[in-house]
Amino acid sequence: MDNLFDRPWFLRFTALVLAIFFFITVQAEDDNTSRNTIGDTVDMIRDIPVEVYYDNENLVVTGVPEAVNMTIDGPANLVQSAKLMKDFSLKVDLRSLPIGQHTVEIQTENLSDKLKVKLEPATVEVNIEEKITKSFPVDPEMNERLLAEDYNLVKMEVEPSSVEVTGAKSVIESISFVKVSATKETGIDKSFEQKARVRVLDRELNKLNVTIEPEEVAVKVHVEKNKKEVPIVVKQKGSPPDGVTIHSLTSATKAVTLFGPRAVLDPIKEIEVNVDVSQLQESGSFDVSLPKLKGVKDVSTEKIKVSVNMTKEQEDSNETPPEVSVQPEPETETTAKIEVTKKFLNVPIEVKGLQQQYKSAFKAPESGQIDVTITADQDVVNSLKVTDFHVYIDASKTNAEGEQTYPLIVEMPDSIKYKLSDEEVVLEILLA
Repeated sequence: MDNLFDRPWFLRFTALVLAIFFFITVQAEDDNTSRNTIGDTVDMIRDIPVEVYYDNENLVVTGVPEAVNMTIDGPANLVQSAKLMKDFSLKVDLRSLPIGQHTVEIQTENLSDKLKVKLEPATVEVNIEEKITKSFPVDPEMNERLLAEDYNLVKMEVEPSSVEVTGAKSVIESISFVKVSATKETGIDKSFEQKARVRVLDRELNKLNVTIEPEEVAVKVHVEKNKKEVPIVVKQKGSPPDGVTIHSLTSATKAVTLFGPRAVLDPIKEIEVNVDVSQLQESGSFDVSLPKLKGVKDVSTEKIKVSVNMTKEQEDSNETPPEVSVQPEPETETTAKIEVTKKFLNVPIEVKGLQQQYKSAFKAPESGQIDVTITADQDVVNSLKVTDFHVYIDASKTNAEGEQTYPLIVEMPDSIKYKLSDEEVVLEILLA
């Protein structure tokens, strides 16, 4: 063996064998490394944002997804670098396209040519539209079930009352509602103000992709206790004493305000006040308590003042006609006639013919009464009573609200001359 190592040709042969071995080993490692860095590596990068280039001052683009997924195939080192560094971008360039619908490809930028790319989706349908701005009034709303018991929503105000909405022309034209909602915890019993975001919706109440200026507005909510104003109707109860004639029962209080639950107030159309006339002896004014209404929590007044106009017949032996003047007439061959004058005070005026949708109140004279001076034969005057003549107005041609003036009409026997303290009256006409 020692002799072999001493021979030069053996050493040369051994060195050649070792060199070949090491060469083959290194080459195999290089081939393995090359296969690991070049070739069949596939990976996916998700949610890559897509940049869109267009005239965003005058146009609106829809249809471009915010992000897409991308599959890349190529050398592992390039695939890994692209996935980790994400130093590339995806874009859709629409700057050269006119208004309308287009099918465009999503382009890659700054990505190695050695990588094969597959986008999902690779193309998109885009719509390029004119950008417009339009002003819309803001409609406030609130769930009234949030209100406390016996309270109701009076009104809602918005400041500013309108907003500027900017978007694609087709989107702006599809706007049906611009709303703002006020909300709070249940049991609302006082007015409040709050800031709230404006919502722009189409007919199906879908939220639209638009720009709103301002995005928030101030909402003022006004609430108060449930109330209802109802008219007072004064009615006669019982029969007056013998010899007493009731001409009118009136009250200066035409209506009162009731407070309480809405379900209680809604059915109430009027308040009937019954006045017992069985003990009345003379004209005048007195207080009458309003009836208690079940479920009503409060009322603006508990009593009203009622005015009664009446006359009381006197016995013949004691009767002295008021304000009577005697004017003797020349005697005739057959008999001597005496003409006298008598004044009847506070004669009630009746309103006839007013249509059912209206109601009236006297403005002048406020009492709804006038004085009538009668001139006739003494026998006629002595036998005449207020009930023997009739003073009224004809309101059948009334067709509008407000103050109206009417002439007085008197139904009187032809043989009697009369004079009225007023020739016309003024009524306030209201809807019933």
